[in-house]
Amino acid sequence: MNEFLSIEENIVKMLRTVFDPEIPVNVYDLGLIYKVDIDNGVVTLDMTLTAAGCPASDFILEDVRMKVESVEGVKEVIINLVFDPPWGQEMMSDEAKLELGML
Repeated sequence: MNEFLSIEENIVKMLRTVFDPEIPVNVYDLGLIYKVDIDNGVVTLDMTLTAAGCPASDFILEDVRMKVESVEGVKEVIINLVFDPPWGQEMMSDEAKLELGML
């Protein structure tokens, strides 16, 4: 198996264990993770929040950092918090929409 793919799959698995405390859906299925780049063990994430003033932002960002750092092969995690494009409900996976009663 491709080592890059394995690391990326494990990162996605870990991202699916990070939840916004106010929403019972993980950050990955909510569509808050815009980009995952892996370069020689350095993971750069572009992510957003459901709202710019999210009171749980520090908690969520630290949880993402700690869980991605725990993936074998990851040496460093860089998180870019971006608000462009703005997050919208259309970015959620079908699983997230189902969980929130939107399907």
